[in-house]
Amino acid sequence: MEQLVSLVMPYGKYKGRLLCELPSHYLSWFAREGFPKNSLGELLRLMHEIDHNDLRGLLQPLQDRSRSSTQVQQKQAGRPVSPRP
Repeated sequence: MEQLVSLVMPYGKYKGRLLCELPSHYLSWFAREGFPKNSLGELLRLMHEIDHNDLRGLLQPLQDRSRSSTQVQQKQAGRPVSPRP
């Protein structure tokens, strides 16, 4: 599940967006049309199940931890930290 809050969509309309931030209608489109037959497809399928069952809140602690880790890494590298909405 940590990959859902750290990996970005590599292509398509939502390229660059975290998998956990993909909109419901996009995940439902994949469910109708078919998920990719690879590890990304498995993650999208999992995210669709989480979204469909209204369980996105389960990802919040992982998202918070991921953001904190990213900010620490940026500070250590001397890059400015930009807050995420």
